[in-house]
Amino acid sequence: MSRIRPHVRGSRRLATTAGAAVTTATLLTAALSPAAHADPRPTRATAIQNAASALPAQAANLGLTSAENTSVRDVIVDKDGTQHVRYDRTYHQLPVLGGDFVVHLAPDGGYRGANRATRSPISLASIIPRIAAPKAADLAVNALRAVHLGDALKKITARPELIVDALHGTPRLAWRTNAAGRDSLGNPVARTVLTDARTGAQIDAWDSIETAAGDGKSLYSGTVPLDTTPSGSSYQLKDPTRGNTYTGDAQGKTDTCVLTICIGRAPAALFTDADNHWGSGTTADRASAAVDAQYGTDMTWDYYKNVQGRNGIAGDGKGSYNRVHYGSKYNNAFWDDSCFCMTYGDGDGTTFGPLVALDVAGHEMTHGVTAKTAALTYSGESGGLNEATSDILGTMVEWYADNPSDPGDYLIGEKIVKSGFGKPALRFMDKPSKDGNSADYWSSSVGNLDVHYSSGVANHFAYLLAEGSGPKTINGVAYDSPTYKGSTVTGIGRDKVGKIWYRALTVYMTSSTNYAGARTATLNAAKDLYGAGSTEYNAVAAAWSAVNVN
Repeated sequence: MSRIRPHVRGSRRLATTAGAAVTTATLLTAALSPAAHADPRPTRATAIQNAASALPAQAANLGLTSAENTSVRDVIVDKDGTQHVRYDRTYHQLPVLGGDFVVHLAPDGGYRGANRATRSPISLASIIPRIAAPKAADLAVNALRAVHLGDALKKITARPELIVDALHGTPRLAWRTNAAGRDSLGNPVARTVLTDARTGAQIDAWDSIETAAGDGKSLYSGTVPLDTTPSGSSYQLKDPTRGNTYTGDAQGKTDTCVLTICIGRAPAALFTDADNHWGSGTTADRASAAVDAQYGTDMTWDYYKNVQGRNGIAGDGKGSYNRVHYGSKYNNAFWDDSCFCMTYGDGDGTTFGPLVALDVAGHEMTHGVTAKTAALTYSGESGGLNEATSDILGTMVEWYADNPSDPGDYLIGEKIVKSGFGKPALRFMDKPSKDGNSADYWSSSVGNLDVHYSSGVANHFAYLLAEGSGPKTINGVAYDSPTYKGSTVTGIGRDKVGKIWYRALTVYMTSSTNYAGARTATLNAAKDLYGAGSTEYNAVAAAWSAVNVN
């Protein structure tokens, strides 16, 4: 998760007694109905077993040798029984960056093909590093300090991990080091640094804090319903219908750990309330921000489950948790996969308000979905796609919620910006360059941009695919989306865009996917969903061409 620069990023996510009764009745009806039958599709376990059976025969095609082992990261089973099993790999028990691949299987379990992050065979002369771990740690700390010049960082820690880097050309032994510390306000900063374990040269580096963010009166979304948990004579802001997701108060404290570097974690005291009516809709009541956070989690959970068929961020039905009021005037929100939690700062009041807006929540928790699926590396073009995935699907969450106080739009973070920011939103999907930094179109240098700005190419693609080119007003917001050579694009609607992008992410993209690969992945997804040569398939091709990805 990275600092807002300017951005909110790395990345999960309420009802009355009557609502609960309806849910129970529905479940009982389904259980008693003679039409209710067991799902004929293969189970997750069956898909894993089928993929495992296929691996020995496909080892050469997948670049697997006796020195390598695999582990399952994610499983997708389509309605027709087609199976997609995603793997990570190790080489002599060392994690392989860029070693991930997806095996595709027919409904009967037969092998159909695979997508690999990289194709270079792995054969190292030695797995003994010439650069010692303490030296790699020092290099990473220096890299962290270099991007925070002028800020006296405190409590810096670094933890090197020996890996094989297959993502940046010929596979080589490398140190992947997470360096973390606190800035002058006590807020967390972190950077992952990839170092050649033979020479000490820096291979790559990226921010490793993925940034962006009864009933309750929220700051941004009006009065919203909340499913809570009775506890004695009061209620907990904990949702038993969504994996026990809950929201707690960090009380201005920060972590002494970031990601894998942990000494202790800032507490998040679970919010409780006597009458199950939460917040006042103003910052004077600390529960108001908690209402926004819990509501954002709810809507994100519901979007992924009801639209994409994904049961929770990790697909395992388990809820995440939220921490609000984190740090001191912290201008950020982030998803942290190590705690499976969302963290929100209150903003400085001049540039940003509390960063608990609905599209921020959807954005950040989508980083969690990406981490559990394609795990797009947070650097270069794949990093831009990582960020764009959170913008695109986070925007879909906002449209899905259909909240009159925060209607759907193609602006990112419009609710949290203050006059001191100088723009009405963080990013603009119809014309990303309106933020002054983002790219409207692909070029050979786009991967050199900060990932929050290289994401513009995919954001622009998604807007064009949903709404088409040219001027229009949607939900009271005026848009005017250009194209690379003045081509005309006709939109297919945002619902189809969300489904195409999600399938591309979870079935075809890998850690190394670049913009050319994203074009292929989304075309494959459109073909699966709507057919080769369909209107949707052709629109995907046209929208990519309109942002110069051919």
